[in-house]
Amino acid sequence: MYSMTTSAVPAPRGPVTRKDVARFAGVSTAVVSYVVNGGPKKVAPATEAKVQDAIRRLGYRPNAAARALKLGSSETIGLVIPDNSNPFFSLLAHAVEDAAAELGYALVLTNSDGNLGKELRNLRNLAARQVDGVVLSSVLMEPALPELESAEIPVVLLNHSADAPGFSSVGVDLVAGAKAAVEHLIGHGHTNIALAMGTNTGNYYDGREEGWLQALAEAGLPEGPIVRTPFTREGGYAAGKRLLAGASRPTAIFATSDLQAVGILRALHEAGLSIPQDIALASFDGSAEAEYSWPPLTTVKQPAKAMAEAAVSALIGAHRGQDSEHLIFPAELQIRQSCGCP
Repeated sequence: MYSMTTSAVPAPRGPVTRKDVARFAGVSTAVVSYVVNGGPKKVAPATEAKVQDAIRRLGYRPNAAARALKLGSSETIGLVIPDNSNPFFSLLAHAVEDAAAELGYALVLTNSDGNLGKELRNLRNLAARQVDGVVLSSVLMEPALPELESAEIPVVLLNHSADAPGFSSVGVDLVAGAKAAVEHLIGHGHTNIALAMGTNTGNYYDGREEGWLQALAEAGLPEGPIVRTPFTREGGYAAGKRLLAGASRPTAIFATSDLQAVGILRALHEAGLSIPQDIALASFDGSAEAEYSWPPLTTVKQPAKAMAEAAVSALIGAHRGQDSEHLIFPAELQIRQSCGCP
């Protein structure tokens, strides 16, 4: 019945305001506010239906800036990752976005390209936007964040393997995951296992190297050759070529990222080698790229969804405001053909 009344009200010219919606629906602007904001006062179902119909017909969009000012919250969080073109970080970002959306928050995604200067610029921009919090995959083990601290914007470190005093952080057990992969290669009879180690801006010691070392030492094997290149396809390709050119060609390689392993695969194929018959290969991350390479890669899978949910919960969810906590998740070895298994 109300549609006949509201249709007689002419549609406004220019941007639609809350007052226009109130006129169209035949209610007060306060009632429109209650419907848009879900309170604080309840609105009768029939009245709410009239307001929603007016919003739909007029194409009204609430002013996000005004809403943020009134609520004292932008209902937005920031995410800084090294590179969302990396399948693992793309997966991680998607999981963070989903977890934030479940709590009614939007996500602003930025890339640091593994560069400290760009990371800091991104953080300054997020602080200027007055986001409610930041999930940060930093290039440093203990980042300094003066802009966010002065703005009282909380931060949770994600994909962070070591405890960082003063921060809540979420990561994966790099040492145990890498050790499991190398032990699996040893189980195939390999005694000369190389490490393709990714480089990082902070030059901090990476647990994946420690896992490789522990597995070799416990098996009574000597350290194989090490090459250090970026966590990229290009870095892996360069690592593969250098390992093949070395004095003692390894029979197996552990790569610290799936992207590196994909690059290594190209180098091995170009050299006319068979994988795993000539050289076996295992990697770290558990991205879709590992599953669809040829041969499919045996890889250590990081639980991206669980890690993202834990980080968002610590930032804006059930664990918000609690004492800083360092959460480490176990990784899972996914066995495919590149290691020598059927």
